Amino acid sequence: MSGIYISGPITNVDHYMERFCDAEKRLKEQGYSVMNPARILKCMPPDTTYKEFMQMSITMLKMCDQIYMLKGWEKSCGANQEYGYALACDMIIEREV
Repeated sequence: MSGIYISGPITNVDHYMERFCDAEKRLKEQGYSVMNPARILKCMPPDTTYKEFMQMSITMLKMCDQIYMLKGWEKSCGANQEYGYALACDMIIEREV
């Protein structure tokens, strides 16, 4: 599968789901196949650890050939990990304007 993965801050961020879903909608309207990790997080068991969530997120990112960085990603540990992976794999990196 090729697609675009949405990356951005989630932990301690109000309205993160709205931000991720708005980005998902915009990207789908542009014809992208979108991976939205925030949707998956809502389905995870409450005892899912941060490490487990990040392992799942990187697995989703591996299925894509692009990453879309939401504003504020620079302050997110997880988004920085995803960005680093994207850089290492020479993925196309898009940024929210």
